[in-house]
Amino acid sequence: MADRGLPALMRQTLRAVAPGTELRDGLERVLRGRTGALIVLGYDDVVAGMCSGGFELDVEFSSTRLRELAKMDGAIVVDPDTDRVVRAAIQLLPDASIETTESGTRHRTAERAAKQTGYPIISVSQSMRIVAVYVGDQRYVLEDSDVILSRANQALATLERYKSRLDEVSGTLSALEIEDLVTVRDVAAVVQRLEMVRRISAEISDYVVELGTNGRLLSLQFDELISGVGPDLELVVKDYLDARSVRTLDAVLEALTRLDGAQLIDLTQIARVLGVGGRRGEALDSAIAPRGYRMLTRVPRLPGSVVSALVEHFGTLQRMLSATIDDLEVVEGVGTERARSVREGLSRQAESSLLERFV
Repeated sequence: MADRGLPALMRQTLRAVAPGTELRDGLERVLRGRTGALIVLGYDDVVAGMCSGGFELDVEFSSTRLRELAKMDGAIVVDPDTDRVVRAAIQLLPDASIETTESGTRHRTAERAAKQTGYPIISVSQSMRIVAVYVGDQRYVLEDSDVILSRANQALATLERYKSRLDEVSGTLSALEIEDLVTVRDVAAVVQRLEMVRRISAEISDYVVELGTNGRLLSLQFDELISGVGPDLELVVKDYLDARSVRTLDAVLEALTRLDGAQLIDLTQIARVLGVGGRRGEALDSAIAPRGYRMLTRVPRLPGSVVSALVEHFGTLQRMLSATIDDLEVVEGVGTERARSVREGLSRQAESSLLERFV
C-alpha cells in the first residue's frame, strides 16, 4: 500500500480547484467550450518577468470571466487566493533550459513555469480534454468526481478493516501491559496497524480534498472511522523507545513512513525501526515494559507536562499501577486531587482492559 499523502502546496491547490469552487466551475466551462487554457495561480516579479504582451486587468475573478478570457488563447494570471484576475492574453516565456518531460507546447510551458516560479500552474488541454495541475516538479491530472469517489469508497472499506484489526491488537496490548506480559511482537503488531491506518487515512484525506463539496458524506464517514485513533502511534513509540537510545521520536516516526509495503508487514523490520528487536525473529518474543504514556494520556484532564513528570518519576507503567495516592502526590504538579484522579483513571483502564480481553 503506497503512502499517497500529497505535499502541502499540492493539497492547497487541489482544494482551490475542487468541485464547488469558482475556479473549478471556470475550468469545466473551458473544457466544455473546447478552447484550452493556461492559468498561473500567483503573481510576483518572477512571473511578471516571463510575461510578454497581453494586458493588465486586476478585476474580480469569476468562472464566466475565466471562460471568456480563455478564448483569447493566452495565459491568464490569477492571484494566489483566486479572488482577482491580474493579467490575461499574455505569452508565458519560462526559461527554455528548464527540463520538461511534456510534449505539448502548453504543457511544456506549464511545467517549466511551475518549476521556475514556484506557483501552481493549471493547463487545460483543448485536444485531450484534460486539466493538469503543475506544482514544482509534480504533475497531477484532475479526474471526474465519480472516478475519485469510487476509489475513495474502496479505500474507506480498507480503512474499516484496518481499524477493526487495530482495535483488536490495541486492546490486547493494553491488557498485556496491565499484566506485565508485553513482548516485542505485541508492540510491533500495534505499530504496524497504526502505520497502516495512518497511510490509508492520508490517502482518503487527499480524496476528500479533491472531491470538495462532492465529498461531504465521505468526510463524515472518514471522521467517524478515525475518531479515537489520535496520536496513538506517537504514544506507543514513546512508551517503548529506549530512553538511552540516540534515536528521537521524530526519527523513528520518519523511519516508519519510509518502510515499503513488504517491510511494513514484517514485524521484525518494525522492531528494528523501534530499536527493540534484534536481527533474529526470536527477538520478537522478548519481554518489554511500557513507560506509561499511552495509559496516562487516557486519564481525563491530565496535562501533558504532568504525564511527562509521572513517567520521568516512576519509569514504567507497572510502578505507576502499584503506586499509592501518597506516592503519586510527591510528583511535581500532581497534588492530592490529581493523584486521586490518576489512581482512579489507571484502575478503571486496568479493569476495562482485562474485562475486554477475557469476557
